[in-house]
Amino acid sequence: MTDSNAAAPPALFDYSPWLYWSQATADDRARQHDFQQTLGKADAEYSIGDNCYVSPLAAVQNEHLRLGSRSYIAAGAYLTGTLRAGRDCTINPYAVVRGTIELGDAVRIGAHTSLLAFNHGYEDPDTEVFRQPMSSKGIRIGSDVWIGSHVVVLDGITVGDGAVIGAGSVVTKDVPARAVVAGNPARILRWRGTPPGTAHNTAPKDLAGAVAAFADTARAQAEDVIARCFAPGPDGGLFTDAPGSPPTVRAQCDAVEIADLLLGHAPLPLSADEQIARLRSWQDPHSGIVGALDEDGRQRPAGTLPFSKETGYHFLCVGHALDLLGSEFAHPLHGVAALTAGDVVEHLEALPWQENPWYSGDWVDTLGTAIMWNRRKGVREQPGALDALFGWLLTHADPHLGLWGRPSAADGLMRVVNGFYRATRGTFAQYGLPVPYPERTIDSVLRHARDARYTRRDRQTACNILDIAHPLWLTRTTGYRADDVVTLARRLLADALQHWVDGQGFAFHAPHPTTAGGRQTQPGLQGTEMWLAIIWYLADLTGVSDALDYRPRGIHRPEPAA
Repeated sequence: MTDSNAAAPPALFDYSPWLYWSQATADDRARQHDFQQTLGKADAEYSIGDNCYVSPLAAVQNEHLRLGSRSYIAAGAYLTGTLRAGRDCTINPYAVVRGTIELGDAVRIGAHTSLLAFNHGYEDPDTEVFRQPMSSKGIRIGSDVWIGSHVVVLDGITVGDGAVIGAGSVVTKDVPARAVVAGNPARILRWRGTPPGTAHNTAPKDLAGAVAAFADTARAQAEDVIARCFAPGPDGGLFTDAPGSPPTVRAQCDAVEIADLLLGHAPLPLSADEQIARLRSWQDPHSGIVGALDEDGRQRPAGTLPFSKETGYHFLCVGHALDLLGSEFAHPLHGVAALTAGDVVEHLEALPWQENPWYSGDWVDTLGTAIMWNRRKGVREQPGALDALFGWLLTHADPHLGLWGRPSAADGLMRVVNGFYRATRGTFAQYGLPVPYPERTIDSVLRHARDARYTRRDRQTACNILDIAHPLWLTRTTGYRADDVVTLARRLLADALQHWVDGQGFAFHAPHPTTAGGRQTQPGLQGTEMWLAIIWYLADLTGVSDALDYRPRGIHRPEPAA
């Protein structure tokens, strides 16, 4: 009979750390917890996730260390510089991980392997090499990557998701996703599954023709799509997102967006003047907030919080709908105009960027857009407030991801990429400014796009695909990884064209037999408005947007709105 509290033999977990999870006693775990608290110098930044093991026999000398849950560092490993590792990452005995290095989730690094993210200069023959300056580009490893023993990965390398690097390899150039490589220098031997770019190569040969045919169909059916979502009533009637749904503020705005895009006029049966009057009348004159509607179409009290989940999006959709109709808000957004630069920074610091980057990006989008509408009315924000917003975003973007926040074990990069779209839509895109790290953003978005949970045709939603398409469009002028971007855009565009339901438009969630009957798979105004914009962005990335003969002018306009 064994004693569950008996200590493990000396060095058992140091050299076989995978045993820690099944064999560690309470005393072993307590000692490990105490040891982790001693790691790091006074000025170092360490974040070690739940259920991790770090061997006391490893030389962990990082300035910055982020270790995801269920990861380990074995004995003899030597770590310096900055390491950001996701969940379930393993650094086995005597591995060397030095410089600025990013690991995705489930990266396994074999014994005696070296990831060396720096180089000594040697150009000056009259100066000893060790005295010459060093350079560092960093190493980026995707998720689900297996790196064998005695591998060397050189500075500046990116290894795609799902790659396998054979033992003894020397990696001197980027490794594509799902490639199996080996040798010195490492070369592609085969692929895990179908090579990238071929598994979903469903785009028609005449993509421009398919896009033009879709646009003709959408225009011909636009009036029916809008009319099916109109509910007559004593006050002239209101739009609902879909037949049988209650009226919402957003539905009125989505109808305006769709009609402007496809028909060039206000959505019938109401006149433009009637819709302008209604939208303007819904704004509270004291706060500037547009309150939500109840199920019978009556407006609820607006409240006083300008960024509430119930009313915050109204700053965006109502403002753009009024703009398309040739009008504007009746009143300034007073709560936003009162924010000082200190208030803005305080709010930004308090947002849950790590736990909920989408919500945080939504808050930024709302603030940036509200400031823009106030400026159009001649109401300036407090001195430095907008500068504080941009300054905080510029200095807090992750230079390795190009995004704000961190990937999660449950959702991967989804929430982070979605939060990036919302944050940049209302700031950098809306004010015509470049994003902080465009190439790293492209890397992260392309990596996220390989996650089948969000991009497989039957799992696509308007939010998830827009949040891929817009960042890639926003960073397109860099030319970085242009072939990868176009290949992805062609595939997603071909998928999107097939989501249209005749006479009804688009559902928020792509239709599929496995999800039939769900509310989000029923065609409606929100899905139609969003997918029309998505199709334009994807078509523009592939060079065929002229065939659509439409261009978003409202909430998803590509040009700066400020």
